[in-house]
Amino acid sequence: MYKLYGIANCNTVKNARNFLEKKKISFEFIDFKKYTPTDKDIKAWANVFGGLPVNKSGLTYKKHKDTFEKLSEAQKLKFIQENTSMIKRPILLNKDKILAFGFSEEMYSDVL
Repeated sequence: MYKLYGIANCNTVKNARNFLEKKKISFEFIDFKKYTPTDKDIKAWANVFGGLPVNKSGLTYKKHKDTFEKLSEAQKLKFIQENTSMIKRPILLNKDKILAFGFSEEMYSDVL
């Protein structure tokens, strides 16, 4: 079963959801506004992402950049949990295997 983590009103997430629905691929949507990722989630995503899965071009990161960058690793995890809008999204998983961060039709076609 596929899982798609994101924020419902994010355009990139909407595009990913529409793509999956058009391809008739069933998935569970996990909304960061209703679900707080665990330390384990974030660390697993970081291992695949190549660092904490932060969208450095996003408004939330830009707003908090100076504060965030001064934090310890443990404090950064907590900060991300409190500010889930700064997570690179969507995140697509299949049976707990991370397939993609972000969305493009080409990327999703390659991993599905």
